[in-house]
Amino acid sequence: MDKDILCAESGVSDAEKFSITERSVEDVRACSVDPKAELRIVRRIDMRLLPASMFIYLLCFLDRTDIGNARILNSTAGDSLAETIRISNQQYLTALLVFIIAYSLFDVPSNYMLHRFRPSRWIACLMVGWGLMTMVLGAVENFAALVVIRFLQGAFEAGLFPGIIYCLTFWYKQDERGLRAAFIAGCATLAGAFGGAIAFGIGHMDGIRGLQGWRWLFIFEGIPSCLCAILVYFFYPDFPEASEWLSAEERALATERIKGVASLGHEKLTWAEAKATLVDWRLYLHHALCISFAVPFSSISLFTPTIVSGLGYEGLAAQLFTVPPYAIAFVVGLVVAWQADKRSMRSWTVFACFVISGICFLMQGLVSSHAFKARYGLLCVAVPFSFALQPILLSWLTANLRSTGATTLAVPMNVSIGQAGQIVGIYIYKNSEAPGYPTGHFTNAAFLLAGAIMVLTLRAVYIKRNQRLSEADRKWQL
Repeated sequence: MDKDILCAESGVSDAEKFSITERSVEDVRACSVDPKAELRIVRRIDMRLLPASMFIYLLCFLDRTDIGNARILNSTAGDSLAETIRISNQQYLTALLVFIIAYSLFDVPSNYMLHRFRPSRWIACLMVGWGLMTMVLGAVENFAALVVIRFLQGAFEAGLFPGIIYCLTFWYKQDERGLRAAFIAGCATLAGAFGGAIAFGIGHMDGIRGLQGWRWLFIFEGIPSCLCAILVYFFYPDFPEASEWLSAEERALATERIKGVASLGHEKLTWAEAKATLVDWRLYLHHALCISFAVPFSSISLFTPTIVSGLGYEGLAAQLFTVPPYAIAFVVGLVVAWQADKRSMRSWTVFACFVISGICFLMQGLVSSHAFKARYGLLCVAVPFSFALQPILLSWLTANLRSTGATTLAVPMNVSIGQAGQIVGIYIYKNSEAPGYPTGHFTNAAFLLAGAIMVLTLRAVYIKRNQRLSEADRKWQL
């Protein structure tokens, strides 16, 4: 037995690998655990959970946002999505809207189903669903079909991101989640970068076997989600106390290190916990911050190819020039989240991101519409700091939740309410305002700067609450 994990025998036999005995848990409590042993178990969890979660979210976000690339792909040849099925700009926006409506409706129920049926099974089910819907998008012939399939795609994708964030809460402590969430959320930026590069490549397939390039785009991006669902079903980690890839002692340590500082995934959601979460008004400040973040997140995700095309880049070149802002965003997101966790300064880090990205969008709206280089440079700063907000905001929220009930409900509620901001985001970049798009830039700036003010308000709330508690009982994370 590894003495670095437990300093005394735990009494857990090999036959008990799906549960943790009372004796093994008490041994962990009674012993002084070697920090090196805990570090090793965290690394094992990282290697199992993080790469899988990152790749799943990458596939999800690729399938969600490829419609933005499809909209203008091969437009110079008259073979774009909008031109092929003859939809107006308003109809295109409606297709984006129904996705968000479905996402909002199915967010909370999906998170409950993940809790009920285990993460590996439910996430695999979601992957098959959205993967199939993405491929079916490649066959649509009219506006009605586009709307129906986008609604179903939104329903399947709704539970993934809040579900993964929920999973982090019963594998990691508060000060460990921010960076891990950043790695996962950063895949949205990688999806933006890969999405542009993939669209650039697939654009050269236009006309092969009589299919437009955008149809090939949907088909090729939907297949990996369906295939990877099989691996997720069998290998994605569920709950610490039921993970047979860990030894009995490692399961005891993985579970015990979380108790008292986070939720355990197997605990049931009670009506009392649900009611307490719903009436906790401070959580609605977190939700309001999510709305402020969601406006630029939505508009950037769906309209970056359009914005770039307004900077003088046309055709396939417009796809290629969407890559740098997203590539930079991935690196910035990781660095910012790492510093937020390391220094335990989530509120100030979030505040800085809101201010920097807000100012950049404001300047984009103010500079000349023909100052292409300046506007592209500002875009390469605004996108990274806008996307860097999501993991830190969720880390700040989950750090101030202490029960499974609160986590199961509050996280998907946060994402679901944030969809109100995403609805705003799909309408602010107007074709009639090209190439400057002042309404889009100014709206993003307004929501981001308003978010900065709300961060200071929420920080003041937590400081006031902590002042009422003794030093040992202070629990509100800043």
